[in-house]
Amino acid sequence: MLIEIENQNDVCILRLKGRFMTGADPGYLRSRAEEVRTGNYSKLLVDMSEVDAIGSTVIGFVVALYTSVIQKAGGRFTLTGANKRVREVLDLTRLDTIIPLAPDAGSALAAWRGGNSDARAAGR
Repeated sequence: MLIEIENQNDVCILRLKGRFMTGADPGYLRSRAEEVRTGNYSKLLVDMSEVDAIGSTVIGFVVALYTSVIQKAGGRFTLTGANKRVREVLDLTRLDTIIPLAPDAGSALAAWRGGNSDARAAGR
């Protein structure tokens, strides 16, 4: 399990890699979430293209970040790159109806810039 944080202009990109199953190191997740929060980002992309599987711990992590970002003026959040297994968990928990999803970071950024009229894809 690895979380890389990258800042591109006014967007924070979190790249999650590996298996994020229940029992994942909660201290590590908390410290990475705190790093994002103290960065005071209002636009956050969570790239899950290199995530094999997720459990309840990472779901809580993602929901906490989503909640903190969308409460900010102009806050935008999009989860990208979810594979079939991850998507099944998002569907089962119904998070796919709340958290905007995009196939990749490029699609999400284009939607944020107004290239896509779909409000869910745009993360609004």
